[in-house]
Amino acid sequence: MIHFLKPLAAVASVAALLATPVLAETRVTYKSAKTGSSYYQMGVQIAEAMKAGTGGDIIVTVEESQGSVQNVMEVKARGGDYVFTTPPALVGLAQGGKAMFEGKGDPAFDEIRALFPIPSLTMHFVMSKASGVTDFAGMEGKTILLGKGSFGATEGEKYLGLFGLEGKVNIADVELSGAVAALKNGQIDGFVTAGSYPAPNVIEAAASADVTVLSLTDEQIEASKRARLVIPAGTYAGQDADIVTTSLPVAAFTTTKMDDDTAYELTRTFWEGKAGLGQDAAWWNGVDPALLATVPVRFHPGAQRYYEEAGIALTDDQK
Repeated sequence: MIHFLKPLAAVASVAALLATPVLAETRVTYKSAKTGSSYYQMGVQIAEAMKAGTGGDIIVTVEESQGSVQNVMEVKARGGDYVFTTPPALVGLAQGGKAMFEGKGDPAFDEIRALFPIPSLTMHFVMSKASGVTDFAGMEGKTILLGKGSFGATEGEKYLGLFGLEGKVNIADVELSGAVAALKNGQIDGFVTAGSYPAPNVIEAAASADVTVLSLTDEQIEASKRARLVIPAGTYAGQDADIVTTSLPVAAFTTTKMDDDTAYELTRTFWEGKAGLGQDAAWWNGVDPALLATVPVRFHPGAQRYYEEAGIALTDDQK
C-alpha cells in the first residue's frame, strides 16, 4: 500500500501558508531638521500619525538633519524610501543650479517630487533682555548665533545683509542646538531660528531667560520678499504684544524613486490624520489644501492620485 498522507499534509500546510495574508511593512526615512526644533517635532508627530493611520504598514524613522540645504543635497545619494522637508523655493534653486547650489547641480534634483505642505517656516530673531536690543539696528556689535547649514541660517544671514548689519555683528560658531544654553550663559546676545511657531527652542528660551523676539517693520518685510506673519501676543512667556515677522512655505518631498503606492499612502494618511495632528500641536491647524498653491513643484504621481480622488485640484505645472 502506498501512503499519501504525509505528502498531502505537507501540500495542505504549504497551501495554508500561501493563503495567509502577508503584511507588507514599508520603512521610510523622514529627514527634516535638528532635534529640539519645531520641524523635528513635526517629523516625530508625522511618524506617529503614519504608524497609526496605516496600522503599522508604514514605519517612519525620523532622522536629524543640519537643515533644508542638506536635505536637498542628500537626494543625490538616497533611495526610494527618502522623504525630506524644505521650502519649495530651495527645490527651485537646486533644479536651476543657483545660489547655494551653484556648481553643485545634479540630475537627481530634477526627480524631486512634492507630497504635501507642512507648517510654514517662521523667522524668529531672539535677543536676551540683558542685551538691550529691541530692533535690528540695536544688533550692531552683538554676538548672534545663526546655526550652520540650515535654511534658517542662510535666511538669517540674508536679513542681516538687507538691514545693513553685514560685518557689524559677531557670528557665534555654535550649533543651533546649543542656542538656549549659550543665551542663558551669556555667551551670545541672541539667536536666529526658523521653526514654525510656537518654536520649541524659543519656548525654552522665553521660559528660562528674559528674551525679546524682534518685530520687523513693513519696509523690512517688503525688502525680505517674504510673506508677513503675525505671532499673537502670549505665544511665548513674557510676550505682551504681537510679533510681526516673515514666513516661507515648506513642504514634504520625495523623488521619483519612491513607488506610487507608498507616495499615495503617505499623502492620504497625512491628510486624513491632520485633524488629530492639530489637536496635539497648534501649528498644524494652519495647514489646509489652499497651501498646495504655495508649492510650485511637480507632485509625485502617487500623491496626484490621492488629490484626484479627494477632489483637490492641482495646476498643470504641479502634475
